Amino acid sequence: MAALAAMILPTPAFAAVELIKNGSFENNTVSDGTKQWIFYAGLADWSYQNRIDQYNFQHNLTFIATPGTADVQTGSGLTVYGPFPKTSPDGGDFILADADTDFNGTLYQTVKGLTVGEKYTLTFWQAAGQQIDRVGPTTEQWKVSFGNDVQYSDKFLLAEGAVGDWQKQSMTFVASATSQVLTFLAEGTPNGQPPIAMLDGVSLKAYEAPVGAVPEPSTWAMMIMGFGAVAGVMRHRPRRAEAAK
Repeated sequence: MAALAAMILPTPAFAAVELIKNGSFENNTVSDGTKQWIFYAGLADWSYQNRIDQYNFQHNLTFIATPGTADVQTGSGLTVYGPFPKTSPDGGDFILADADTDFNGTLYQTVKGLTVGEKYTLTFWQAAGQQIDRVGPTTEQWKVSFGNDVQYSDKFLLAEGAVGDWQKQSMTFVASATSQVLTFLAEGTPNGQPPIAMLDGVSLKAYEAPVGAVPEPSTWAMMIMGFGAVAGVMRHRPRRAEAAK
């Protein structure tokens, strides 16, 4: 009975498979100590929106920043007020994006191998800042789309020249197809001052219930049926013959 009960009760799941490729943005061609516009950064596994206006200007001011460059003018890219953390808790390079709606652009990746109807947990690190020599308070956040589902990260509310330190975000999505596009778009206010959002450590895995969580109704039903079967077997088990006197 104990063995059967053990089979019925929930067991710890194996480590979930990582579904995002290059989620730490390390696979690129940007030299250490510099920032590079994403169009020339050689970023692997990710795509980006190419918004070109009538003057052939590309309105997607998104950059790859190497450690220690977010608040340093390197000759290329946006520069925020400092002191800004050298890198995120994930480590290494990260995304630095203009959140001004006139100059932002999407960063996206197609995720395959999903199971329709299953839950998936997306985690990532975000930070925020303001372009140097600009004035006034700013707001920054990430608009995240997965398939047709749209969610928003926690919004930064920064005073003039302030730094929004790295914070971890977690979102849960339900897959509606076996392949879906995961999209990030930096959004902020006000335009022209520009708010700047950072991104790193993107991870997407199958949802795992917290340890000690109450089982879902379907799990309870399976457990009840299992214990009922055990009780039935015990009830119909033949009695042992009495020991010979």
